Formats: sequence, structure tokens, C-alpha cells
Amino acid sequence: MNEEVNENLAGENTEEQTATEEQQSAAEAPKELTPEEQIAELEKQITELKNQQLYKVAEFDNFRKRVMQEKAELIKNGGTKVITTLLPIIDDLERAQQNMDKYEDVAAVKEGLNLIIDKFFKLLAQEGLKKMDVVGTPFDSDLHEAIAMVPGQPDDLKGKVIDCMTAGYTLNDKVIRYAKVAVAE
Repeated sequence: MNEEVNENLAGENTEEQTATEEQQSAAEAPKELTPEEQIAELEKQITELKNQQLYKVAEFDNFRKRVMQEKAELIKNGGTKVITTLLPIIDDLERAQQNMDKYEDVAAVKEGLNLIIDKFFKLLAQEGLKKMDVVGTPFDSDLHEAIAMVPGQPDDLKGKVIDCMTAGYTLNDKVIRYAKVAVAE
């Protein structure tokens, strides 16, 4: 008897579930749209997509303008850090210039000037500037600019830099000025 009751309850649950499922699927099923309604719906979607596209284009244009403005600002004020670090050197040079006439000892003036120059190069080295040591190295067109070829040199010097007329410099391992050199032939 318990089995019959369980079967009846199971049967009722199945019928109720089936009816509920049919109601849900009827509610979820899209209603048929007339061609005019379909056209109106598609036009509405097109308008929304156009507005989204215009918004994205305007957003990108604003981004591009902002980046260009920031880049221009960096270029304009990029040297501020270096100039600020050079100001103490300028102060030292001005003091040396003011006191140059007061001192009769040329050696003291020369020593003071050498101290200022050393301070200047240490400051530039902190910013990543390095002077190239080129004399005695093989000629390299990526680092050197040959302005003279010197004939009659020993065989062990051929193709090597024998004199540097203008020093070359690198900034953070990038050549910013090529060394002007004389090369042995």
C-alpha cells in the first residue's frame, strides 16, 4: 500500500513538473515579431551600436590628445632634472670667476677650476653620461667618426684609433656624440 501511495505521489509530481515546465517555456519562447517590428528592433540596435562606436572613437581621440600633450610636456621640461643638478656647478663657476682677480696664485685658481670640472663630470656620470676611451681601440663606425687617416704607422696599429680630436659620449649606453678620431693606415 505504501508503494501505491508513493507511485501516486510520484505521478502527481511529474505531472505538476511537466505543467510548470510548459508554462516556463511558453513564457521564455520569443513571440513572433512582424517584419515591421523586426526592422524597428534592428534599427534600434544599429543606432545603439553607432552611438557606442562614436563614444569609443571620441574616447580614443581624447586619449591620443592627452598622450600627445603629456609627451610634449615631457620634451619641454625633460631637461629640468639635469639643469637643476647643474645649478651648483654654475654657482661654483660664478664664485671662481668673481674671486679670480683676487688671487695671484695661479696654481690655486687652477686647482679650484679642476675641482669644479671633476664635480661636473661626477654629476653627469650620475645621470648616465660616460666618456668614451677610444685611443688604441680598433676603429668602430658605430662609435667613432674618422676625420683623418694617418699613413706610415706600424702594422700593430693599423685600423686602430691613434688620436682623439673630440671626445665621444654615451648616455645610458647609447651614443649621443661620436668620437672624432684619427685612424692608422
